[in-house]
Amino acid sequence: MSKSLFDEFTKTSSAAWKQKIQVDLKGADYNDTLLWKTNEGIIVKPFYTIEDRTHHQIKTSEKGFNICQSIFVDDEKIANSLALNALNKGANSILFNANKTFNYVTLLKNIDCRSTILYFNFSFLNDDFQIEVSKYFNSENIYFQTDIIGNLAETGNWFKNLKSDHKKLENIVKQTNNCISVSLDLYQNSGANITQQLAYTLAHANEYLNYFGGDVSKKIYFIFSVAGNYFFEIAKIRAFRSLWSSLLEEYKIKNQQAHIFTKPSLRNKTLYDYNVNMLRTTTECMSAILGSSNTISNVSYDAIYHKSNEFGERIARNQLLILQQETGFNNPQKYAEGSYYIESITQQLTEKSLDIFKSIEKGGGFLKQLKSGIIQKKIKENDAKEKEDLIHKEMILLGTNFHLNKDDEMHQNLELYPFLKQRNIKTLITPIMRNRISEFIERERLKAENV
Repeated sequence: MSKSLFDEFTKTSSAAWKQKIQVDLKGADYNDTLLWKTNEGIIVKPFYTIEDRTHHQIKTSEKGFNICQSIFVDDEKIANSLALNALNKGANSILFNANKTFNYVTLLKNIDCRSTILYFNFSFLNDDFQIEVSKYFNSENIYFQTDIIGNLAETGNWFKNLKSDHKKLENIVKQTNNCISVSLDLYQNSGANITQQLAYTLAHANEYLNYFGGDVSKKIYFIFSVAGNYFFEIAKIRAFRSLWSSLLEEYKIKNQQAHIFTKPSLRNKTLYDYNVNMLRTTTECMSAILGSSNTISNVSYDAIYHKSNEFGERIARNQLLILQQETGFNNPQKYAEGSYYIESITQQLTEKSLDIFKSIEKGGGFLKQLKSGIIQKKIKENDAKEKEDLIHKEMILLGTNFHLNKDDEMHQNLELYPFLKQRNIKTLITPIMRNRISEFIERERLKAENV
């Protein structure tokens, strides 16, 4: 049998499908009735055919994804114990978060840095300490989440000042690998739409390329957050890989893939009916996997109101283990290829993000537009639009604005403050503020509980 089974069926063109649908609509307009336009300006059709294939190949790693456990470093011995436990329970990567220097020998005792991928997120800039850690372990599997522009964007200030921050980063770049991270995570969690997220991340990274030259690209990696728009989030990661490759080609660099560290967004996580957060993070992790993330760190269902706890962390880790070991997602980088829908969305996101990126570069670059407040203004506009959509139920959050349990009370369960904290400090620029989309609804519900 040399002929394909599909050769026995008559092929139908896209025009023929559309004509048939128009007849079935009985006079209703096809465009007004069945086409959906997103906040990004992406047109979603009711059907896709082979005519929608772009045949654009996205270069991805041939390896499967890494499962990462996030651990805060307060006491090095406790953090080490938590890390070893996570590695014994299925994780193969650890993210250490720290707000001060620490004893790294104690922290990493009995951890094999050759087989374990380690990420360090410091909320401080100390070039000597970072270089010391890098040289001590001398491993290609160590990544530092150093981002002086991201710190300016999120806090409104440099760590010290522009000159000092750049000098320290120059020292870090000269003596360490995998030392610059660029955070799409910040823009996503602050309310930027997908094309904005992609364009701002690309323009953000381009500031480092402009400053250090194209060769620094091999030391840059990316931190992503994925939300609940399942197929669009798959397409987002794929689109960025294409955008990054295209940008590097302008610097005469070829065949270099982006390293992408991904975690579920906190923006759509809810205080009420919090168990739904497990459903959200499951599909979001699936988007991260199918989009071809290198490393994924899940967030626990109760992360926004509970302190880190063994049960929540175990559930979060096991969600990824089940996806990896029991659903056939152990090596899924190319699963999305050939999907007409995903390919079409990927192409549209790529083109629209590139238009925004070009506009930013024409306007003087990302840093200039950040200092002038243009980036912040655009994000706030989309943030406000999404909150209006939530009010009018054009955006649904189960348990918050749809099928809510009015008897659900949370005021006695709060171990952490779950809302955006206002900071009364002097800043050089307006900071980009992370915020959850349901906060304004939850504040009113908490007030009503205390009446």
